[in-house]
Amino acid sequence: MPTIALRRRRTCFLLCAMHATVLLALPAAHAQEAERYPSKPLTIVVPSVAGNVNDAVARLLGQELTRAWGQPVIVDNKPGAGTTTGTRFVAQAPKDGYTALLTFTAHVQNPPLFPNIGYDPVKDFTAVSEVAASSTILAVSPDFPARTLPELVKLVKANPGKYPYGSYGMGTTGHILGELFKREAGLEMQHVPYKGGAPLATDLAAGHVKIGLIAVGTAKPLLQSGKLIPVAMAGAQRSALLPDVPTFLESGYKGFEPDAWMGLLMPAGVPPERAAALSKEVARIVRLPEIDKRMRELNLVPIGNTPQEFDAVLRGDLDKWSRFVRELDIKIE
Repeated sequence: MPTIALRRRRTCFLLCAMHATVLLALPAAHAQEAERYPSKPLTIVVPSVAGNVNDAVARLLGQELTRAWGQPVIVDNKPGAGTTTGTRFVAQAPKDGYTALLTFTAHVQNPPLFPNIGYDPVKDFTAVSEVAASSTILAVSPDFPARTLPELVKLVKANPGKYPYGSYGMGTTGHILGELFKREAGLEMQHVPYKGGAPLATDLAAGHVKIGLIAVGTAKPLLQSGKLIPVAMAGAQRSALLPDVPTFLESGYKGFEPDAWMGLLMPAGVPPERAAALSKEVARIVRLPEIDKRMRELNLVPIGNTPQEFDAVLRGDLDKWSRFVRELDIKIE
């Protein structure tokens, strides 16, 4: 019969073997879990009303993600308080990779405008991908005498206070860039904020306001029909949407390089591999010919970059827009 010592050695050997088997199985179990993502529906929160460009892009992405992953994608519109209601919801969502936010440049513009916003646009989120870019354009009414930026500056300087400029709202890209333009060109112009781009475009075309900073997507149909005249584009280089329109930079005005963007974020703390998996799919989707075509019809230039690249955009733009708001003393009343 085996001695007590021998039995103990056998028991120890068996326990060690079982322990080693469990340890070896753990990485495989984790890998299997990672491979299963996603295993349930993904929700894309749009922090604005249904029917706008962000909503349309969210639904395009959702359709293609469902085809690729075999899981439903729910588009959840959460407008309110600008974009902050939906944004705050995502910041507080579970960190499991099943809730995303499709937002735009206001994400990094709102915090310096609203100090008590309740979230940090960088630290409280995981960057996934810059989905697309757009631009803001300075356009004028057809009866406005100036057709180039130097002509406009000369005319407005000769008539201080005569020509106000319109934007599509307080604290918007158009408003901030308008105030920057006033400072850089040394112009005296009153700001007229509109409740959105559509009423601004209507008044510009009718000549009720002669100068406006407006989103390309809103202005393009009127530009194509000659009811608005393009003067200058924001951005570091000419936009593929309107390649014949010069940039502010080409006329010597710096600071207009930040472009408008639309991007996908998740809450901070989401496993990096899950953010990377969604980012990879977004990059693939926006390069599909039919999606590329549809996005350009929405006046967007598809991007689809990596989480690291989009994170750099977020940090750089937050710094730039915060500096502009502070230096130009822009306040929302």
